[in-house]
Formats: sequence, C-alpha cells, structure tokens
Amino acid sequence: MTRDASVQNPADTTGQEGWGRLNPRLILVNLSVMAAPVAMFAATSVLTGGELNLQALITLASFFITCLVIAGISIMRLITTRYRITEDRVELHKGLLFRSQRSVPVDRIRSVDLTANPLHRIFGLTSLKVSTGEQGGSETGGLSLDGLSVSDATALSRRLTELRRARRGHASAGADADAAVAELDWAWLRYAPLTVWGVGGVFIAVASTYRTLHEMKIDPLELGIVKDLTNRFGSVPLWFGILVTLVVIILIGIVGSTVTFIEGWGGYRLERAEAGMLRVRRGLLITRSVSIEEQRLRGAEVAEPLLLRWAGGARLKAVASGLGDEDENSSRSRLTPAVPLALAQRIAADVLGEATSPTAEAVLAPHPRAALRRRFNRALMYAALVAAVLIGPGLWLTPVLVHTGWITGLALLAVGAAFALDAYRSLGHALHGHYLVTRAGTFNRRTVALQRDGIIGWSITRSFFQRRAGLLTLGAATAAGNGVYKVRDVSVPEGLAFAEEAVPGLLAPFLEQHRRHAPGSR
Repeated sequence: MTRDASVQNPADTTGQEGWGRLNPRLILVNLSVMAAPVAMFAATSVLTGGELNLQALITLASFFITCLVIAGISIMRLITTRYRITEDRVELHKGLLFRSQRSVPVDRIRSVDLTANPLHRIFGLTSLKVSTGEQGGSETGGLSLDGLSVSDATALSRRLTELRRARRGHASAGADADAAVAELDWAWLRYAPLTVWGVGGVFIAVASTYRTLHEMKIDPLELGIVKDLTNRFGSVPLWFGILVTLVVIILIGIVGSTVTFIEGWGGYRLERAEAGMLRVRRGLLITRSVSIEEQRLRGAEVAEPLLLRWAGGARLKAVASGLGDEDENSSRSRLTPAVPLALAQRIAADVLGEATSPTAEAVLAPHPRAALRRRFNRALMYAALVAAVLIGPGLWLTPVLVHTGWITGLALLAVGAAFALDAYRSLGHALHGHYLVTRAGTFNRRTVALQRDGIIGWSITRSFFQRRAGLLTLGAATAAGNGVYKVRDVSVPEGLAFAEEAVPGLLAPFLEQHRRHAPGSR
C-alpha cells in the first residue's frame, strides 16, 4: 500500500456512507480508445491499396494490444476509485493490487480546475483536479478525479469553494464574485495566424507521418498519392515547385493556427469566481477551467511575439505561485489569448488591482551601449559563419559559391543588425511603486512586473564576454511563475545598486564583498 505524504492516518471507512464513485459512463470513454488502432488500420490500408506487409501487421497488432491494455487499466481504475469530501479534507482511495489513500486538507487547496476533452464531453463527463500548488502534479500536490458527470463535478467544485470560504471567514462570495474581467471577442481571431506554431505544426505532422510509415517498412515516396503528385508536377521548374510548396505550407499553417485558436479559446471568460479568486474558462472541444488565488499573485507578464507585436497584439500571463511545475505553470498561467496590447495592459491592471498596469506605466531605464555592441557582435558572428560555410568550399569548387556566400553573409548581417538594434531597444528595467519591471527579447519581447516583496533572492551571472564589457545579468528569484526574472546586460554598479534599492539589505553581504575586492580598496 502506498500513502501520500499529506495522509494523516485516515480511518478505514470502507462501507461507510459519504463515499462517491466515478461515473459508469467512463467505461464507454475507456473502450473508445480501441477506435485508434482500427482507424490506423483503415488509413494504412487506403494508403497502401490494401497491400500490408508483415512489418505493418506486427506494428498494428502491437498498437491494438497496447490500447487494449490501456483500456483495461482505465476500467480497473474506475472500479476501484472512491472519494469523499468532509468538513476539513478531500479523501481519495484507489487501486486494486497497489492501494493508494490520499487526503488533502481543505486549508491547503489552492485551486479546483475542471477539464473535459471531446470524448468526455460526448458522454457528459469532466475531470476535476484539486491542486495544493506544490510541484510534482497530483502525486505530491493534490488529487485528480477523472470521469465525473458535469453536474457532480460542478457540485463538488461549489462545495469545496464554500468550505474554503468558510475557513477564511467569508459568509458570501463578495461583491466582485462572478464579475467578468474579460470575455472573448471574435475580432481577436485576426491575431491567430501571427504565430510560427502553425507552420511548425505542419512540419511536425509530416515528420511524424513519415516516421510512422518508415517504422512499418513503407516508403512514403512509393505511395500512390505521392506518385500521382510527382507525375503531375514533376516537370515544373525546381524554384517554382519550392515556392508553391512554401505557399501551401504557410496556408496550411495559417489555417491550423486559426483552428487552434478557435478550439483553445472558444468560450473564453476571465472572471472573479469568488472573493480573492480568479478563474479562466476557455475551450471549444476541450473545455478548461483554471482557478488562481489572487493572494498568490506576484505580478504579470505581457508577452509580444515578433509578428504579434508588429500587429499591435500581446498575450497576458499571471506570475503566481502554486500553479505546479514548469509545464503546468506555462499552461495554467495564461490569462488571455492574443489580444490588442492596450487591452492586455488594461486586464493586467485589473488583475493586479492597480489603476494602470506597471508593465505599461513604468519608465524603463536604458541599458549601456556595451549591450548593443554585444548584440551586433553576435549578429556579425552568425553572418560570418554562414558565409564561411559557402565561401570555403567555393574556393576549391566554383566561384558561384563564393559570390553566393558573400551575398548571403551581407544579407544576414543587415537583417541581424536590425534585430540586434531591436533587441537592444527592448532592454529596460525600472522600479515602479512596489513592482520591479524588466523587459527583454526581440523574437518574443516580455515585459514582467514582479512584486518586490515576492523577491526571495538574487542570482548574478557574468559570462566571459560580459566581464570584458563590464556587464552582468541580474536575476530576481521568486517562488512564483518561472522562478527567476532577469535584468539582462546591465552595468555592474547600476545592477548592484538596482538590486539593493529593489529589496534593501538582501544583497548587502555581496555588496560588502564587492567593495572589498574593488580596485583601489583597502
């Protein structure tokens, strides 16, 4: 038997009242996994014209057996899972051969999230996750009930909300309960194509398909569809074929990005679900409901990817503790989809409880010119390396490569210099009220406002080239968000003084050591 660290010797309550079970309709969801190998068999038969070799049959049979085992394990979990909510804790018992008993005190609950994938929604089910804010997922920081009816999950969520409110001494939800901070505007759809993920997804899908067929000993170039395309367009010039292929990939990427936006952010609503609690609801096929305690909010991050920035858009993320590990934090901290920059700043101010957002109001200090030289040198190095790859072989093979190398190098240098200048202009830092504000990045410019009382330490890094330029990177360590938020390439005296002013006394031992080792000191 395994026990969670939060279990405090709960009594054996087998057979007692108050225990609930997962919904029986979960059996249908578990058995539906068998549709995957059937669909894969049908697709492979169509692509190969019904001629399956032994390797393909073995692969499909292995996949079928794997899905069968997964379905069996899921059904066993349904049969053995029991849960209940008492006045002071949530309890979960599950497992047949390896019994697991978990108990989470209501006082430790930081959020209650609801998620439903398309299969769950077809059968009227959803998943409820109780999080304590500790890293490591449900194994160390909460528990999850996968397969509740929507009505049961909603009732459980409401019950936990009432218990937590009672623990805090709130008799009612408060004036701000259920107040909408932001809701979906379909005009935001214009920002959906402005991402590289759509085009990247096309390459990922093609690579995954090719690898799957390769594992089955099926040559994709020998498929009837590919041969037909080759026969139709094999005589066109190479440059025209490459151009058409790029256009098709970009168009498919745009469509993919738009569909992803619609699915991920359909029904979006950011609201104050109860006093001191923010809730984000979103999703068209896969519905998600994420809760964030405002008392665990330590700031906000406004992200502006390059294409989105050119279009005047941005995304907003919460800098909060208790959102899980790195992957969970990245997903659960999203407060908005791509929206107009002014709207992102307004929502940030509302969420932080400020009249104006510090990410917009703070006057950022520029960084030393040495930081600009570092970025120009980096652009020059990349351009020289690419040019050398072409010019080197060209000295022995053909002058065409030499000329191509020079032209490519100069073009890359011009583009790199433009990006270097933009990256330098993006640098900035400031203290604005009780917030530390820092900004950096060109391909994805991020402006972060972090509460100064949430800073628990400093990290100071200096590369060889930074030491030569008299620069350092200052990292504000916090228990929220990404863990460390950096002020990049600031001069040593300015960086140390900035850290001391932001959190007086925290860097004092280092400053004293720095003064003792400074040139001219005794």
